[in-house]
Amino acid sequence: MRFGVVVFPGSNCDQDCFWVVNRVLKQSVRYIWHQEADIRGLDCIIIPGGFSYGDYLRPGAIARFSRVMKSIVKFAKRGGLVIGICNGFQILLEVDLLPGAMLPNKNLHFICRDTYLRVENNQTPFTHLSSAGQILKMPIAHHEGNFYITIDGLKRLQDNRQIVLRYCDAYGKVDSEANPNGAIDNIAGIVSEKGNIFGLMPHPERSSEDILGSDDGLLIFQSIKQWAKTR
Repeated sequence: MRFGVVVFPGSNCDQDCFWVVNRVLKQSVRYIWHQEADIRGLDCIIIPGGFSYGDYLRPGAIARFSRVMKSIVKFAKRGGLVIGICNGFQILLEVDLLPGAMLPNKNLHFICRDTYLRVENNQTPFTHLSSAGQILKMPIAHHEGNFYITIDGLKRLQDNRQIVLRYCDAYGKVDSEANPNGAIDNIAGIVSEKGNIFGLMPHPERSSEDILGSDDGLLIFQSIKQWAKTR
């Protein structure tokens, strides 16, 4: 399995993702500079968290025009696996690889804390090693993580089983009290209609080893690795 980790000016989770893939998952990985166009030979591309181009205008608004994103869009439309984490999720929304938009958190403050997530769809390349309804613990760290989509768009996500993760409490209850940022329907992560593109606000790379307080995030990376073996 060959991974690529995109690096933008302002990325701050690129090294974390590289570490997990290289040192924990023991897989081949390389950095992809934002001005690169050649991403041949890769099986999965990770767009990490951070503040690409300083989040000027709005998160991901400038990154969408980068040279590498043109190649990633083509890669994704051919069925390649792409995972966007936090700012990476925001970028995937900006390039229309995923539906919806990000609004500022409901309290208008940056939020950095652990959250609980309920697996709503365990039939994706990114979650197939989990159980339906499984509770995962992962941290969030964002100012614009309030996922929004129209009512019709939300119905399509629900009908197509594109909602993969929802914010919940430690017992799996999904309600407004467990929603840290105001995201519609407590949505924390979604996939594309074909299932090969995954965007999530929580950070699995920051919860992939016990020393970090949780290794639940490793399940995401292990699922990707195992999925490639079955294809």
